[in-house]
Amino acid sequence: MNIQSQPTASVRHEAMRIAGKPVATDERIEVLNPWNGAVVGTVPAARPEHVREAFARAAAFKPRLSRYERQQILLRTAEILAGRKEEFARLITAESGLCWKDSLYEASRAYDVYSFAGQLTIRDDGETYACDISPQGKQRKIFTLRTPLRGVISAITPFNHPLNMVSHKLAPAIATNNRVVLKPTELTPLTALALADVLYEAGLPPEMLSVVTGNPTTMGDAMITDPDCDLITFTGSVKVGKYIAEKAGYRRLVLELGGNDPLIVMEDADLDKAAELAVAGATKNSGQRCTAVKRILVVERVADEFAARVLARAKRLKAGDPMDPETDVGTVIHGGAARLFERRVADAVEKGAVLLHGGARQGALYPPAVVDKVPYDCELVHQETFGPVIPIVRCPDDISEVIRISNSTAYGLSSGVCTNRLDYVTRFISELEVGTVNVWEVPGYRIEMSPFGGIKDSGLGYKEGVVEAMKCFTNVRTYSLPWPS
Repeated sequence: MNIQSQPTASVRHEAMRIAGKPVATDERIEVLNPWNGAVVGTVPAARPEHVREAFARAAAFKPRLSRYERQQILLRTAEILAGRKEEFARLITAESGLCWKDSLYEASRAYDVYSFAGQLTIRDDGETYACDISPQGKQRKIFTLRTPLRGVISAITPFNHPLNMVSHKLAPAIATNNRVVLKPTELTPLTALALADVLYEAGLPPEMLSVVTGNPTTMGDAMITDPDCDLITFTGSVKVGKYIAEKAGYRRLVLELGGNDPLIVMEDADLDKAAELAVAGATKNSGQRCTAVKRILVVERVADEFAARVLARAKRLKAGDPMDPETDVGTVIHGGAARLFERRVADAVEKGAVLLHGGARQGALYPPAVVDKVPYDCELVHQETFGPVIPIVRCPDDISEVIRISNSTAYGLSSGVCTNRLDYVTRFISELEVGTVNVWEVPGYRIEMSPFGGIKDSGLGYKEGVVEAMKCFTNVRTYSLPWPS
């Protein structure tokens, strides 16, 4: 199939979905293709009263789906997504600018999210404790079971994974019999609306999911202060996450915020393999992943050889039209983001870094930039740079210094480590201030089921991933019974 010969998407004039019912407003928001500026679609600009209606409709509905029924809805959703993978990939690329390869990969990952959630739904999630285990004990047993939240889940999602990030909120909620009001970002809302329709088609009671679209400045507070909101699950920037934490009051929070993830390359590393991880980890998804490689910390002893290998690989990447199947790196989300990366690279160069390749911005297209000898405390690598920059930070040949530099930012999400020395590995696992340490993998490596989340400015320590999200989205009820030994 010649992807380029097909339109990215016809203009879609979408409505919100409140308990499955399409709802329109007079004011609408245009969704623009970052590559060419074309209007991909329009969505309603919700007002606080629309959010209130969505929460009220959800709160009035008490799900009674059996484990089997929930499993079947989730597995049917997975199968529908698999059958429409290219349709969803085309929509993702049109509204986000991600290249065709990345969009296809995301659509495939979403299948896993619903498949895993469906399989986990029928698992017994209770625990048992014998009571006759001490002199103070009795002939009883204590049992636990997990119950849905009393109120409604508020889910707020970002632009960089328009399908998969939404799926990581919805699938665990459905698996645990919860109701959700979803607000996708106004930059990429079309994929979320299409996904909601798939879930309804798969049999999800419409009252269990509403999707409200709009500008956070006018209706965002309603998503975090509604009286029927019991839990807020948010993925996005540190600034917004901290605002939610201040505003939310007495509500449970699951915040997955930014990252400034290092790939660490020690002197014993296979430099070809490390360079491959560095380039892929920094440029996949146009570098727009909270777990992308944001800093490459390489010890000075091998830095020259490593930089040469990185440069060679980066030069092979093709940046351009996201719908071209040969493109490796599409656009970033908009021209403003690309201009920020351009400015940060220029600032690093002024402070002594060397631009080896790339950096020539064209609108929202920012081709991968290889920057060597980056000062570890300059803005490019001290703040989160959410784009396809490949910054090499040279470190002293001392693991203690490498760890100190790695821990010097406000973030603590993930990391990748390239070394074969067990003493190094154990120190990194013990001393890096992050939620994940991946040995011989990029910081972003995970499966959809594994725990995922960070500390410091990257989050409050709660984990996402299907298993952990199902735990967060439930209450534990404890009961005990007389029980003979």
